[in-house]
Amino acid sequence: MDFANLQLSLGNILPEISVAVFLMIIVVYDLVSHENKKHIPYIALVGLIITGFFVIVDMGVLDSAFAVTSLNSGGMVAVDPFASFFKLVIILASIIVVFFSMSSKEIKDIYKRSGEYYALMFGMLLGMLLMVSATDLILIYLAVELLSLSSYVLAGFTKLRDRNSEASLKYIIYGSAASGMMLFGISILYGLTGVTNLYEINAALQSSQINIFALSFSSILIFVGLGFKISAVPFHFWTPDVYEGAPISITAYLSVASKAAALALLVRFIRTTFVDSIGTDGFWNMIAIFDWQTFLIVISLFTMTLGNLTALWQKNLKRLFAYSAIAHAGYLMLGLVVLSDTGLFAMMMYLLAYLIMNLGAFYVVMLIADSSGSESIEDINGLGFTAPLLAVPLTIFLVSLAGIPPTFGFIAKLNLFMAVIDANLMSVVVIALLNVVVSVYYYSRILKHMYFHEVDESTPTIKVSKVDTTVVLVLAGLILYFGVFTSSIYELIKSSVKFF
Repeated sequence: MDFANLQLSLGNILPEISVAVFLMIIVVYDLVSHENKKHIPYIALVGLIITGFFVIVDMGVLDSAFAVTSLNSGGMVAVDPFASFFKLVIILASIIVVFFSMSSKEIKDIYKRSGEYYALMFGMLLGMLLMVSATDLILIYLAVELLSLSSYVLAGFTKLRDRNSEASLKYIIYGSAASGMMLFGISILYGLTGVTNLYEINAALQSSQINIFALSFSSILIFVGLGFKISAVPFHFWTPDVYEGAPISITAYLSVASKAAALALLVRFIRTTFVDSIGTDGFWNMIAIFDWQTFLIVISLFTMTLGNLTALWQKNLKRLFAYSAIAHAGYLMLGLVVLSDTGLFAMMMYLLAYLIMNLGAFYVVMLIADSSGSESIEDINGLGFTAPLLAVPLTIFLVSLAGIPPTFGFIAKLNLFMAVIDANLMSVVVIALLNVVVSVYYYSRILKHMYFHEVDESTPTIKVSKVDTTVVLVLAGLILYFGVFTSSIYELIKSSVKFF
């Protein structure tokens, strides 16, 4: 690679460079600031806003970076609207989580180590930004590991309770196993094709005789690593324990940003590696080697069903939302099941809705937990009367998560199911609708505790600052706004279904 191409490639990864620079700034400021750490969250917010600006500038660009050889039809990093959309989603989630962290009692209790906390968060962010753009097996694995290593530490970062360390230990053990299987799958795929670039692998699959069993085995192993991050069944087992044990701010971050990055990487891996061509109707013509559609249907349906059924008897709010997150991973995968641009559009819309409503719900749970000292569902008894400015937004988030109009969650689910119907997968839609009915029940349990349980002396008093109230109300307002005026983001998402 000559200097001119290197300079061009560096210009195409300005968001990643920005995150790396601000990560170093946070580390240096933490070293020189001694006891004064109050400016670190604001440095993080500035870094996220600048990174977001670079992403917005790249929104319409179709290019790549770091082409290793002249034979590559694409480099190691893709710069396209699809990647830009997911980067914006991840950055938006990061900004909200910074506000989480500034209000969180758990993070305030580790004030002296907040520099390390935000540095690790930016390490996660850098890994996620690379994941959504990576088109080379080596970079894919490095990006996944960068995300993983940072998140392992953050899951047990506060060390305030035994369950913090337990969450981190379980996460790293399960994650290491999933990572090892993914690396094994990557090595098999490299052995079959002799290349690591996804574009070249696609060409190799179309032009040569490949051992179908070995390719299928490697594809499943690679999916294990990504399915672990998405919390797809049967790789979900870490989710409830880690979500319950980790600080709520990190739980929320893992439930949205980490999942979005892994989902984007899975989509790019399948579409770049296994798609022969795109039909005029937007459906993907797959290389007839591995039946991705059947495989994804099975995973998706089992994921949403197990998540919803297990959430029914949860009494801890964080565990309940953990199983809810598993179920929503199943819904998100429905968009990929269709194997079409329409399905991908529906999945991206659902992801945006999920980001707002899930982070909003976790924000309220954090505020309640900070006041009561626990996350039991009993702690929200009578919340509708003692703290209506929290209860009403939480109601909106729950109604949206259940997919009830006039919320953004309803519109997103409607688009998702319509895409599956267009693919003539009626049995899949029926099972998904039955799952929605189950989810309505356990979300309504929370509403029952808020509005139909009397307040007694043991009920904690919830005190919320004006900033926290504003953040929660804004998120709830966005759910209602996009539920009515969906067209305002329709074109943005539609234009993002473009790959290099």
